[in-house]
Amino acid sequence: MPVVHMVVVARKLAALTVVTCLTLACSRARAPEPTASTSTDAAAPTAEVTPDAAAPVTARFVAPPPEVCEASPEVHVHVGPRAPWSGAPLRVLAVTDKRVAGELVVETEAGEVLARTDVRMGGPPYHFAVEIASAPPGTVRARLRQSECEGGVGETTRDIKVAARRPWAATKAPADVAWQVRGSWTREHENVFSAWIERLFDAPLDEAPSWAALHDVLRDPKRNILHDYLGAGEDSTHAQKIRPDCADLPYFLRAYFAFKHGLPFGLGECTRGGGGQPPSCKGLVSNLDPPAHSKPDAVGTFGIFLRTTVADRAHSGSARAPFDDPSSDFFPVPLTWDALRPGVVYADPYGHVLVVAKRIPQTADHAGILLAVDGQPDGTVSRKRFWRGNFLYANQPELGGPGFKRFRPMASARGSVVRLGDADIQKRGTWGELSHAPGKLGIEAFYDAMDDVLSPSPLDPSRAMTEILDALEEQVKARVTSIENGRKFLASGKPTATMPEGPEIFETSGAWEDFSTPSRDLRILIAIDVARGLPARVARRPERYAMPAGKAVADVQRELEAALTAELARRSVTYTRTDESKQALTLAEVVERAPQLEMAYNPNDCVELRWGADPKSPEASTCRAHAPAEQRARMAQYRAWFKERRRPARK
Repeated sequence: MPVVHMVVVARKLAALTVVTCLTLACSRARAPEPTASTSTDAAAPTAEVTPDAAAPVTARFVAPPPEVCEASPEVHVHVGPRAPWSGAPLRVLAVTDKRVAGELVVETEAGEVLARTDVRMGGPPYHFAVEIASAPPGTVRARLRQSECEGGVGETTRDIKVAARRPWAATKAPADVAWQVRGSWTREHENVFSAWIERLFDAPLDEAPSWAALHDVLRDPKRNILHDYLGAGEDSTHAQKIRPDCADLPYFLRAYFAFKHGLPFGLGECTRGGGGQPPSCKGLVSNLDPPAHSKPDAVGTFGIFLRTTVADRAHSGSARAPFDDPSSDFFPVPLTWDALRPGVVYADPYGHVLVVAKRIPQTADHAGILLAVDGQPDGTVSRKRFWRGNFLYANQPELGGPGFKRFRPMASARGSVVRLGDADIQKRGTWGELSHAPGKLGIEAFYDAMDDVLSPSPLDPSRAMTEILDALEEQVKARVTSIENGRKFLASGKPTATMPEGPEIFETSGAWEDFSTPSRDLRILIAIDVARGLPARVARRPERYAMPAGKAVADVQRELEAALTAELARRSVTYTRTDESKQALTLAEVVERAPQLEMAYNPNDCVELRWGADPKSPEASTCRAHAPAEQRARMAQYRAWFKERRRPARK
């Protein structure tokens, strides 16, 4: 019988209060921080896309795989904490690439059931998870029993030793390295990494969870399956603060997982690109290199490694390195349901980075959904759904290799860390598929392909419109918070925010970074275009939509246009004017003000102007602040970027 593995994880996930974050490009200018502090910032359908550079991309739909029933499916096993003891939560998670139905049970040798669940999450990888608040000392058995099916019942077990008291935990920092390596990345590790990411950021679909900092998530034992995994109190409320921006976030998550498991970790030194050239990478800085600074304890040294070695080197150019760059930290994956698993990174061509957190299969009630998390310059981490307004795409050589990518596996060899190249990844097939095909897609072909992946069955056009308007409304509401922060900045009487030159308006530091909204506004303008263009999109791709019987495509388009107009007028947001009175705006008004929003990102302007109010209107009568004339003149020069819905290339 094959060896069976099991993994330990938390079961319940807490829903957190929504906190809206600023959305500037994450590639901010970064100043080194003081080194004296430890503070740091049910089964899914699959579509296989075969792109053709000269023809529109179409998808071949594959039926969902049947549930398997084997005597011993490959289930990865991990125990948390690493050395379980009575008095600490025992978390058990059974993870597999195979779609199985069954029940995970943890019981004593006497047969007393400590925990059980038949809830399967993810897919793939799929996982079952339970938590025992305090397991009794001795041996407990975890058992994944598959449902009865043709051929019998499959069952796999794992015995777990639970100590009577807390074991000694090695907390002394290792000499000359950030942490020691005890193994190399395997497919089992990758599956646990995906399950960990999914559970870490899980929340009901109707919520938009946001956290003030990543450490708030990691300190939550109901979310973090690796909470105090080392038994050293490393995730207590007194542990180091972790505040990544969007470019840091995937690296911080990967490094955290590697540190807990004693796995190799590294990142290249990459350029940001510019002057018509894409980013490029060289070398590899790893956890086996001498850290810039160290602490007496291992956890403190890890924290310094994050906020110096990692944070000083990771930026948006790192994720945008061309697909064929052998020194890049990521490899591109195909646009299939299986490949876009939690932990996969999305590299925005204009400088933003997101991490896939969850996929929700298409149902009769909603389209397929892909959720991702991103970091912001202020350290906020929030969850977003995939759509054109959140995931920008462009295929221009000077921008590098945008799109979905996975971390290259790392291995240790003769005291150093090495990254696996494309040939090794393709040869072994251990870490999933590698594909350069998505890099050949044009803009429309990319979004068409993603539609096909997430929703293989035709969509109801009215429901598709509702979901797009939900996403647009979500973005406009997020902007309300950003603009309110700018209003408070003006009210504080602080000096005028300095406006950067040229493309730097999207990626600078200081008050401009904190209170301006060029990136957010560009995305909202794109979102407005998507909403306005849906009726025409349905007419362009009628095969992707469940067209009402007996109606011509042109009739459906007209009905959608009328429904769109009515729905935009029905939905509204409210912002606070300069005098603190409230002003309501319908989404229809926001959409109509798209031309004004092309020059509404300057934090030195009053809030009324930033919402596109006519300067002579009653709405703007409370305005008390205007950006300097020199700044307004430069904004007029830069307006073409927003009018054309494009981020300028770096100089």
